[in-house]
Amino acid sequence: MLQRKEYLDKLIAFKDKQLIKVVTGIRRCGKSTLLEIYQNWLLEQGTEEEQIISINFEDIDFEELADYRKLYAYLKERLVPGKMTYIFLDEIQHVEDFPKVVDSLYIKKNVDIYITGSNAYMLSSEIATLISGRYVQIEMLPLSFKEYMESTGSMTDRGVKYTEYLENSSFPYTLELKGQPDEIRDYLEGLYNTIVVKDIVSRKRITDTMMLKSVLRFVFDNIGNPLSSKKIADTMTSDGRKIDTKTVEKYLESLTESYIIYQAKRYNIKGKQYLKTLEKYYVVDIGLRYMLLGSRQMDAGHILENVVYLELLRRGYDVYVGKIDSFEVDFVAQDSKGIRYYQVALSVRDEKTLERELSPLMAIRDHYPKVILTLDDDPEAQYDGIRRINARDWLLGLTDNSL
Repeated sequence: MLQRKEYLDKLIAFKDKQLIKVVTGIRRCGKSTLLEIYQNWLLEQGTEEEQIISINFEDIDFEELADYRKLYAYLKERLVPGKMTYIFLDEIQHVEDFPKVVDSLYIKKNVDIYITGSNAYMLSSEIATLISGRYVQIEMLPLSFKEYMESTGSMTDRGVKYTEYLENSSFPYTLELKGQPDEIRDYLEGLYNTIVVKDIVSRKRITDTMMLKSVLRFVFDNIGNPLSSKKIADTMTSDGRKIDTKTVEKYLESLTESYIIYQAKRYNIKGKQYLKTLEKYYVVDIGLRYMLLGSRQMDAGHILENVVYLELLRRGYDVYVGKIDSFEVDFVAQDSKGIRYYQVALSVRDEKTLERELSPLMAIRDHYPKVILTLDDDPEAQYDGIRRINARDWLLGLTDNSL
């Protein structure tokens, strides 16, 4: 079993702290497995079994506990007097008014609460007000390229395994289906339908499922391209699928809430302000994109950009698309330590391509790190302090940790 160490370490760091630990992420990205690994770790540290209460609300055995009053009574009855009780509530969004339960448990002594959910809606303003300031969110993604490599038992053949990683999907369960492309496709199709139909259509009461899927296909087909809801509506309408801008906005919000796509807003580097137009979107898993669009739409450059974007999120950055003068910087990554700038390109061996990728970074006048990530298997190089690094090495953490 993959240990998902980066996420496990976060849970361990917050153990026994008076904060509700909220693990969010797309369905089947490994949230339940993470809780299981953490519970095993607790037992290894000497926690007794009676101190751990674990409920998965997708298990029919716990169906009646979807009533928040029954859930609270069930949990209160099982609290261990004088000892810390660790409560795990998996896929909590199935419980209406769940914040009332969580908030009531939070104020009790010796209770450490962990909850998971598969949509951001559970932390939307109306829900989060009850527990605001009382929770820490750990956003989980499917497997990184490094985790995928580790699952193979060898760190060699990076080029071949990078292709496998994209085609086989980064969802953990697909490791069990390696070498079975038809089964992987069926699994991803089932997952996709569950997210779209069960999580979005039913929750948002969307009547036109086909139109929702058309919007998603459009976004999948345009990862890394500047998009606006108006541009999507206009393009789809001209293609014979009449849809208005407000409906597109509603669908995009629903899709991002379910973590199937991510929105990267634009940032004016000189003016240090966020821009409200032409965001970019990235998909949570390239395998899902293969499943939906087929291999004909495989734009390798934008796919690499997508993989880098997700990795920056994994590393805890807030990620934006940068604008400076007439140039665009692929990613502006911000955290408490500062800013990093990234350009992503398949290859910069051609001098004109290298010049095109360097120009936006050279236009930036600050002294934060600037990096070009490519799939060229060449030694690292520098151009006036701008580093060119192999993207696979960067994804595997084999380069300078500050990047």
